[in-house]
Amino acid sequence: MVQEIYIIDDDASSIIIFRELFKNDPEYRFISVTTDQIDIALKNIPFLIVINEDAIDRDTVELCRKIRKDEDNKITPVIVVSSISDREHRLKILRESVEYYIKKPVDEQYLYYTVKNLNRLLSMNRRMSPLTGLPGNVQIHSELKKRLSRNEQFCVLYLDLDNFKAYNDVYGFVKGDQIIEFTANTILNCLHKSGLEESFLGHIGGDDFIAIVPGLYCEKLCQSIIAEFDHSVLKYFSRKDIEKGYIEVANRKGIIEQFPLTSISIGAVVVDEGRFSNILEIGEVGAQVKHAAKSVMGSSYAIDRRRAHTN
Repeated sequence: MVQEIYIIDDDASSIIIFRELFKNDPEYRFISVTTDQIDIALKNIPFLIVINEDAIDRDTVELCRKIRKDEDNKITPVIVVSSISDREHRLKILRESVEYYIKKPVDEQYLYYTVKNLNRLLSMNRRMSPLTGLPGNVQIHSELKKRLSRNEQFCVLYLDLDNFKAYNDVYGFVKGDQIIEFTANTILNCLHKSGLEESFLGHIGGDDFIAIVPGLYCEKLCQSIIAEFDHSVLKYFSRKDIEKGYIEVANRKGIIEQFPLTSISIGAVVVDEGRFSNILEIGEVGAQVKHAAKSVMGSSYAIDRRRAHTN
């Protein structure tokens, strides 16, 4: 996935240096914006912001403060590059939760590996789920907002397991964790096989996942996930339960109840250009369509194909 880095300066003197420095790293895209355009950078939720302090006509501390106060960029790393060597000034910048203050003249290799290592660190830390290694809610929300702001057309898949609590009650939490890991790997495999570039998979928590895929057609992907899940999930059940086709769980009153084997439900929302104004609206429709999928016995999917109204 391409990482967008916004260079903040008012004379575009830095962008050439960065593009030359990273000419062999196509995973980075550098964009130069002036301080008057800072809102553009913040709206796009960049991977990294670099401020060339010598080339801006604005108070750097206030600029850093503005970035940190922006709800979508609270975790966006910031590097300030400056020729100012005054210690108190550097501390003022760092107090605004700026990650690095690099003094000029800049060692280009130092700058290069600072960015590269920051990318590596963020890639590890942003995997919020220690169980699946997938991005969590902060990154999920950022990804949705970014695609909405760019007027992209995409599909959002809300996925969760059916009868998962009953499975945990019978097989225990260790086995439950294993089936969640299996689910994450199944979805990832299907995303990779689909050939849909710029896809995203996040772990909301528990047995809930969300996938974001480009384009308006996701039916084959839903079918692929269900087919692979249903084929392989049986290895997490005993032969006896597979033969019965259900598991038995005692409820709070001690009465034995029967539950079908764990399946997966997918609610998909088609995000056509102009249909939604914010991610809350997508989530509301997603909850409705996933409820429709879960009302069907066994693994199933439902797709909301409504489009934006046009005049």
